[in-house]
Amino acid sequence: MGRFGRVAFVVLVGAVLGSALGVVYAKHQTRKLFVELHGLQKARDELQIDWGRLQLEQATWATHGRVERVARQRLKMRIPPAEAVVIVKP
Repeated sequence: MGRFGRVAFVVLVGAVLGSALGVVYAKHQTRKLFVELHGLQKARDELQIDWGRLQLEQATWATHGRVERVARQRLKMRIPPAEAVVIVKP
């Protein structure tokens, strides 16, 4: 093996080691990003569940009967007599 052969061997060994380190690094990054993705998907699912609960709660609080009851009890509102109602035509 001549001088050129030894230099080529060293370069090839360096390339193989560099490539191996690149594969290990890429695999590590892939696993790290997969774990992060899984965590974000779990957080998304929890937020979607909370959103559904909030929509249900809003629908419950906004029912006509409840709004009318709160208006009567807390705000002391009442339906005006028919003679007090004025209809304005455009």
